[in-house]
Amino acid sequence: MAKITIVMHDLRGGGAEKMMVRLANQLCLDGDIVDMIIVGKGGSNRHLLSDKVNLIELNCDRTLASFGPLRRALTKSNPDGILSVLTHINVIVSLVCLSLGWLKKLRVSERNAFSLDKKVNTSKLMKVTYFLAPFIYRIIPNPVIAVSQGVADDLIATTVVRSKDVVVAPNPVITAETQLASRQPISHEWLSKKSSKIIVAVGRLEYQKGFDMLISAFYKTQQEVDCKLIIFGEGNQRKILEKQISNLGLSSSISMPGYSENVIAETKAADLFVLSSRFEGSPNALVEAISVGTRVVAFDCPHGPREILQDGKIAPLVEYLDIESLASAITFALNSEGRQIHPKHVLCFQASNSAELYRKLVLPS
Repeated sequence: MAKITIVMHDLRGGGAEKMMVRLANQLCLDGDIVDMIIVGKGGSNRHLLSDKVNLIELNCDRTLASFGPLRRALTKSNPDGILSVLTHINVIVSLVCLSLGWLKKLRVSERNAFSLDKKVNTSKLMKVTYFLAPFIYRIIPNPVIAVSQGVADDLIATTVVRSKDVVVAPNPVITAETQLASRQPISHEWLSKKSSKIIVAVGRLEYQKGFDMLISAFYKTQQEVDCKLIIFGEGNQRKILEKQISNLGLSSSISMPGYSENVIAETKAADLFVLSSRFEGSPNALVEAISVGTRVVAFDCPHGPREILQDGKIAPLVEYLDIESLASAITFALNSEGRQIHPKHVLCFQASNSAELYRKLVLPS
């Protein structure tokens, strides 16, 4: 038995947050003691956290203001190993651990394509953060944990980080809870009372997720196939996407119901899952779709889909940012009668397998 502390910003509805909740739950299930420190407070994933995980909320408005509270919280937690997640949190936690003489206890995790992520985080403070992070990653004793080989390669190719400074560990996407959840009743009427083929996409309504391109591709597909599109998620681009949908006359064919408490059940009921992202780290929604046997189509974006889909052997990899090709792949998938994808292709993403690897990486040897 060991004590592990996970440090994050909050428990909002993002992929990193969801994966750390699942990792914490699995580590507790395996017998470890887990503290989770969040710089902010709460979030839509909070209710998914096991009662066995000790949640510590610092309620800081800004990450920069969390140094003192975080230092005190980590000192009180006094773990055997620390896992920090997301670039801005990694920087502040590294500085706190340096002040405590605890750098050997620390592991940091990069969840996205670093070179692309920094381009969409453009505030002055975030620019400084993304400048500092690679230098910190190079000097801390333990390698950075990347969620995919693509994320690792990007970090090495575009920063001062060396290959020896990075290791790869898959996300704990598939759990007993997700498998149970996939069998629960679905809520969206288009899926519960199907009158046409249904496409599902999942993610924050942000530029990164490329839903604008998916909507354009869907417009072309719908001219050939009787189908509808549901985009589950919430974000800053809602109004922009709603305007695009209206301008294309697709308001009766595209639904954006917001964040779903049980999106995996909705995905399982769909005829097709589409990943249209401009960039990723390791797309969890794609893994979840495969885990429940739903057919998938994905842009060959940096990074993750190529690894998950084994260079296109499992499912179509569409030429990056090519809307025409995306529309053609969606149309073909909806018209074909091929078999569903077998969940065996994503066994490495089972929480038990992932947690075992994370435990070996986080705890000092």
